[in-house]
Amino acid sequence: MPAALTKDKDNPSGALAQFRSLLPSLVDSAERRMVILLSIGIVIVICATAVGQVRLNVWQGSFYDALEQKDLPAFGWQLLVFLIIVSVLLVLVVSQTLLHELLKVKLREWLTRDLLDEWLVPGRAHRLQFAGEIGVNPDQRMQEDARHLTELTAGLSVGFLQATLLLLSFLGVLWVLSAQVVFVVGERAFSIPGYMVWCALAFALAGSWLTWLVGRPLIQLHSVRYGQEAELRFALVRDSEHAEGIALYGGEADERRLIEGIFRRLIDTMRGLAYRLTKLTWITSGHGWLALVVPIVVAAPGYFGGSLSFGGLMMVVGAFYQVQQSLRWFVDNFAGIADWRATLSRVVTFRDALLTLEQLHRDVPNIEIVNHPAGNLALENVTLSLPEGAAALDDTHIEVLPGERILIVGEPHSGKTALVLALAGLWPWGTGKILVPPRDSMHFIYERPYLPLGTLRTAVAYPLQPGGFDDAAIRSALQQVDLDYLASSLDRDERWDRMLSLDEQQRLAFARLLLQRPKWAFLDDALSALEPRHRQQLMDFFNGPLAGTSVICTCRTPAHDGFYNRTFNLHRVPKGPRLSLRPRESSKHGR
Repeated sequence: MPAALTKDKDNPSGALAQFRSLLPSLVDSAERRMVILLSIGIVIVICATAVGQVRLNVWQGSFYDALEQKDLPAFGWQLLVFLIIVSVLLVLVVSQTLLHELLKVKLREWLTRDLLDEWLVPGRAHRLQFAGEIGVNPDQRMQEDARHLTELTAGLSVGFLQATLLLLSFLGVLWVLSAQVVFVVGERAFSIPGYMVWCALAFALAGSWLTWLVGRPLIQLHSVRYGQEAELRFALVRDSEHAEGIALYGGEADERRLIEGIFRRLIDTMRGLAYRLTKLTWITSGHGWLALVVPIVVAAPGYFGGSLSFGGLMMVVGAFYQVQQSLRWFVDNFAGIADWRATLSRVVTFRDALLTLEQLHRDVPNIEIVNHPAGNLALENVTLSLPEGAAALDDTHIEVLPGERILIVGEPHSGKTALVLALAGLWPWGTGKILVPPRDSMHFIYERPYLPLGTLRTAVAYPLQPGGFDDAAIRSALQQVDLDYLASSLDRDERWDRMLSLDEQQRLAFARLLLQRPKWAFLDDALSALEPRHRQQLMDFFNGPLAGTSVICTCRTPAHDGFYNRTFNLHRVPKGPRLSLRPRESSKHGR
C-alpha cells in the first residue's frame, strides 16, 4: 500500500511544498475572486498602517522634545497631532480586522468545499475506509482541521506581512537614527553605521534561534495530539450511538477502560505539550522583558554624550522596538507556526490520499466493469480478492436478464457483501469482468439502510429529491410496508436512523423501492431483521407493484420457495489473491 495512504506525513521541511499543492485548488475555486480582493485590501491597509506607524515614531521625537524643553504650546499641538494620527490608525486597524475575518471565512469556504468535493466523488468515501490510518476520522480533517488551518493561515499570513512591512519601514528609520548615537573614547568621537540596526538584529536573532531550538518538538506533538483528539471523539460518539447495546450487555466498565486508555494517551501528549510550552515561555517572555530596556541601554551612549536629545532617544527606542517586535513575531508565533505546519500536514496528506485512492492496493488486480450493451447484468470469470483470501461463484459465465430473480448463497464470510459492492463498482479488487445495466436503473438495499439527516420525507425519497413525490404517493408506500403510523411525521426533522428500529428501517427501504420502481434491485441481507410475515409481504411486491424488476439477493434466511429463478453459490478460492486490510475492516466485507 502506498505510504501516503497509510499515515500522515511527518515532513515539516516540506511545508512550503504542501502549501503550494493546495494553491491550484484555490485558483480554480469560486472563492478565488473574493480571496484576491480581500488580500489586496489587507495589503493596502497594512501598508497604510506602516506609514502611520512611521509617522507616529516621528511624532514621538517632537512630543518628548516639547516635554524636555517645557514648551507648552508645542506640547498642546503635538497632542492634537497625536489624536489625528491615532484616529487614522484606529480606522485602519478596524478595517484590517474586518478584512481579516472575512478572509478567514472565504478560505474556510474554499477548503471545506474542496475537501467535500474530493471526498464525495462517487465511491471515494467508501474506498477511503480501506486506506489505513489516513482513512480514520475524515470528519475531523474536513471540519476541525480545515477550520484550524484556514484560521491559522489567514492569521499568520497577515501577521507575517505586517511584521515584514514594519521591519522594512523601521530598518531605514533606525539606520538613519543610528548616526546620532555617537561614542566618545578619550578625545575621539565616532558613530557606527547602522549600529542600532545591528543591535536589533542580533537581539532578535538570538531570541529566534533559542525559540527554534526549544520549540521545534511542538510540531510533532501538535500532530499527535490532533490524531488522539479525533480518536477520543470517535470512541465517545460510538458509545453514544450504541448506548443501548452497551447497557444491555453491562459493558459500561469495559467501555470506560477503553476510553480511559485513549484519554490517558491524550493527556500524556498534552502534558508533553505543556512542558515544552513552559520551556518556550522562558524564552519568549524573557526576550519580551529584556526588549523593554535593551534599546535604551544600547542607545544610552548617544544620549549621555549629548548627541541625542530626549526626543531623539525616544525615536530611537521606538524604532528599535518596532524592528525588534517585527523580528520577534517569529519568536512569539513559533508555537502557532508549529501548529500550522502540523495541521497543514494533516489536511494535505488527507487530500493527497483522496486524490491517489486509485493507487490503493495497486498490487491487487482490478475487476473490469463496463456497461452491458443490452442493459443486462453479466459476470465473466469474476474472482473477488478478500481480506481472508479470495472468492468466486460456481458458474464462471453468468448473465441475468431483465425480470429474473437471482439468489446468491454462501458460507459466512464468503464475500457476499463484497460481491454486491463489486456489482455497484465499489469493490474493484479481484479479476474478471462485470457488465452492468445503466447505473440509474440499479437500486441497492443493505442490511442497515442509510437514512440521511433531515425529514422523514427526505429519508423515504433518498437518494432522489423529496419534491419529486407527492404526499399521497409517499403515504401509500409507507402504508404498503405497514409503516402508515409514520405518515403524519413526513416533515419531522429527526435522527431517523436512531428513531426507527432495524426492521422499520428495512421496511422503509422497501418503501423507497415502491416509490422509485427501479429495473434492478440488489438486496444484501436486506430482510434479516424482519419477521416472516413482513418478509413474505415485502417479497410479494415483486409479484405485484414491482413485477418486472430484476432481483439479485444475498441472504442468510431461508429462500422463498419458487421465488428465485436461479441460485448461485459463492465459495472460497484457495489460491486467490488476498487483500490486506485493517483488522476492523476485514469481517465487515467478507460476510
